[in-house]
Amino acid sequence: MALTIHVLDYGDIELETSFLVLGHECGRIRRVPVYGFLILGGTHPVLVDTGYRDNAIMESLGMRGLQFHDNMIENQLAKHGLKLGDIRYILHTHLHIDHAGKDDKFPMNTTVVLNRREMEFSVSGIMYPQYPKPDIMHLVERIYEPEAMRFLDLEITGAEEIIPGVWCEAAGAHTEGSMNVIVETAEGLACICGDVIYDFNDQIVNHVHTNNWMEPRVTGNHSGSKREEKGAIKKLLNNYTFLLPVHDRPAKIQNQQVVGRLAMTVPGPMSETVPERQWFPM
Repeated sequence: MALTIHVLDYGDIELETSFLVLGHECGRIRRVPVYGFLILGGTHPVLVDTGYRDNAIMESLGMRGLQFHDNMIENQLAKHGLKLGDIRYILHTHLHIDHAGKDDKFPMNTTVVLNRREMEFSVSGIMYPQYPKPDIMHLVERIYEPEAMRFLDLEITGAEEIIPGVWCEAAGAHTEGSMNVIVETAEGLACICGDVIYDFNDQIVNHVHTNNWMEPRVTGNHSGSKREEKGAIKKLLNNYTFLLPVHDRPAKIQNQQVVGRLAMTVPGPMSETVPERQWFPM
């Protein structure tokens, strides 16, 4: 059976636009989704990211959380006939406040998988308070329970397989320990890329404030160099048929360009197409 990726809707957050794209529309507030991803069709159900803990915790970043009953993780899984205890692996693209807030709802025999460098980075004090204490302390507790945690060393080992057809690789962007999750689908490789990309239109399609051909715009929220961010985005556009960020709808990629957007399942029908030469700045 072919692997499929189902998008889970964990709610929305309101934040400043320049957080999404560096220097773009400073002071303007935008509402963006927070997605998780359920990988089905393999040996075990796999979940990528768990969203944010509650609306109140987003206030620590000066953001507004918009999470309602339907967005609760147990309700999102129930739409696919699953309970919390049915998830075998939770993979984290990284551990920021809106990505790892619901791990404590899962039993200790659900294995949380993350890049060891991300765990180190989360307790370094860099980018605080994007790593809230309740989320990180729960992960520390998991370290001492058999099978509750699996660390990857992606900068040393290269890609590591989780189940057949699903593997992780170092993202090389956003945070020092961010990782991408790669899934073999019937229509090509899909990459769940966390926050390496926030906004396809403003970073890639119309790439605001950028003159050069096919030069992506970086986000306003990264810990590495701008060159590393650009290179990581270009790598995604070069290597994968589908890209799935956490705060924008999935995209289909051809010849390093966005050719369509998808809804809540990958592979799936494209809901719209993008003119070929919209890479030029407006």
